[in-house]
Amino acid sequence: MINVGIVEDNTKIRDLIRKYLDMQETMSCKAAMDSVEDMLEYLNENDRPDVMLMDIQLPGMSGIEGIGIIKEKYPEIEIIMLTIYHDSHKIFDSLVAGASGYLLKHTSLPEIKESIENLAEGGAPMSPQIARKVIQHFNDPGKKKKPESDLTPREQDIVNGLVDGLSYKLIADRFDISIDTVRAHIRNIYKKLHVNSKAEVIAKSLRGEI
Repeated sequence: MINVGIVEDNTKIRDLIRKYLDMQETMSCKAAMDSVEDMLEYLNENDRPDVMLMDIQLPGMSGIEGIGIIKEKYPEIEIIMLTIYHDSHKIFDSLVAGASGYLLKHTSLPEIKESIENLAEGGAPMSPQIARKVIQHFNDPGKKKKPESDLTPREQDIVNGLVDGLSYKLIADRFDISIDTVRAHIRNIYKKLHVNSKAEVIAKSLRGEI
């Protein structure tokens, strides 16, 4: 059973998706909120969903801001953006923040269900229009070749962990090192890349600058 959460401020859309998912034999949707703040409050006191559908434009905190906070506290939750926005900045800001998929709101209910199942099986569901933009970004002939990195192999491992959306603890577990060692590597990475945040490290990696 896949437990799904929804953060969507349009009541009609939110209720429609929730009812549809609850009708499926393999899914349940216990948490459907209209803001990131309400979802965070719910997560503090209840079972966490396996997959979360998240809008971008929300009352209070934006969905992109919400991804970063939710993934930091609950890295095991997979997040799919479900939004009207298809501009490149919002797509990549969402992916950098930790989203695992990106769907446009005209996506049909059966396709949303299929995307959730795809994500639960390790996929990265995206609307075709979004997938094309991602492919165009990485196939852009004007992009510079990946530079030689000053990072050590272990530091590159840490960067890959950040790109995968892992917390410091999960990175430590992955490479069988302490959290303090992870933090030390992170500090060195920041210095070498001249950045001040994980998001900047991830953005540089996605842009092929590391």
